Amino acid sequence: MASHQSGHGHDHDDHDSHDQDHDHAGHSHGHGGHGHSHAPPDSLRAFAIGAGLNLGFVVIEAGFGLMSGSLALLADAGHNLSDVLGLLLAWGAAWLSRRAPTAKHTYGYGRSSILAALANATLLLVATGGIILEAFGRIADPEPIQTGIVMVVALVGVGVNIGTALLFMAGRKGDLNVRGAFVHMVADGAISLGVVIAGAVIALTGWLWLDPVVSLAISVAIIAGTWGLLRDSVNLAMDMVPEGVDAAEVEAYLAARPGVSEVHDLHIWGLSTTSVALSAHLVRPGATLDDDFLSETCAELKARFGIVHPVLQVEEGRMQCALAPRDVV
Repeated sequence: MASHQSGHGHDHDDHDSHDQDHDHAGHSHGHGGHGHSHAPPDSLRAFAIGAGLNLGFVVIEAGFGLMSGSLALLADAGHNLSDVLGLLLAWGAAWLSRRAPTAKHTYGYGRSSILAALANATLLLVATGGIILEAFGRIADPEPIQTGIVMVVALVGVGVNIGTALLFMAGRKGDLNVRGAFVHMVADGAISLGVVIAGAVIALTGWLWLDPVVSLAISVAIIAGTWGLLRDSVNLAMDMVPEGVDAAEVEAYLAARPGVSEVHDLHIWGLSTTSVALSAHLVRPGATLDDDFLSETCAELKARFGIVHPVLQVEEGRMQCALAPRDVV
């Protein structure tokens, strides 16, 4: 979208309402109507299948964990349960992000995918804390386990987790929500494999302390794998420029557009885990409303930087814009 205004000194409310109005004269989306990049239908199906498979496995794994006395198996079951909840959150967010905007939610529900990724990471870390506390207690007082049951159940877990991860492989690069699911499933597969190996070693050596030690190793792996997801989701929630978008390059491109003498009030943020938005003021002295200029600029922002929702305000520069200073938001 874009507008041409010769008056300045507008306040933030004016600026915000300008961002939300999709249809008034002189605006160009540059993305062919409602072209936001929402979660594809395949990801919705993947979340549903993944959640169902993992929920069934959690029930089996927890039952056999209690039966065998293995903390490593129970730790893996607890981790898988947190992933089921994370998959359900991500599934709901992916569905919400496909809903059309409303009068109250003018940007739609895309940011629910950011909240889901943040909740997923937080849930995982909280569950891991409980595993760590229990593991330290078991190291001081190790308990016997039925290694045969542990190895068989964990081996089934390897298949379930890797199979689920494959469902998210195609969409992991373009969506933080899908990436979170993929990373967790791959990590779960590796962790379950570690439990299989630990069970075999305990069966051969009788080292009961290895079970809680493996639980601690699982916890460290979970924290390491979750930290990047937590960081990225917090950054998106705080309206940081999304990964893969260089704000300096975007500003340089806009400043080099024909007739543009100045770019200010530039903001780039994520509308969701897949859609990037931009707003900026372009000073074009003596310029008239030019739909071709706006359309070409918006199309290029999408093609070069993946920005699907640009909002451009064109000014003649005869008066100082209140939002021109870089320290003004």
